[in-house]
Amino acid sequence: MVGLLALVATVLVILALPLVLLRLAFKLVFAVVFLPLKLVGAVLGLVFGLVGLVARVLFSVAGLVFGLLLAVVLLVMVPLLPFVLLGLGIWIAMRGGRTRRALPA
Repeated sequence: MVGLLALVATVLVILALPLVLLRLAFKLVFAVVFLPLKLVGAVLGLVFGLVGLVARVLFSVAGLVFGLLLAVVLLVMVPLLPFVLLGLGIWIAMRGGRTRRALPA
């Protein structure tokens, strides 16, 4: 019984060994064929990653600068708003009271 089991195991190993070697050969061939594509993908990923990082930093800095500039402008302009409205009212009143000259024909 043990001899029969050993014989079956030997036959299975003899049948499986070429399949394992064939699988290894296909893996090796496909690895060699697709290696340049993997390298190009890695380089492009690195380049676009660096470009994205630089763009993210630049736009973050630009956003912070414009945000601070807007805050400063608002802090300066909001207290002056009553004077601007008063001046606008006086300008509208003075403009409405003026007579318009007719355009020469």
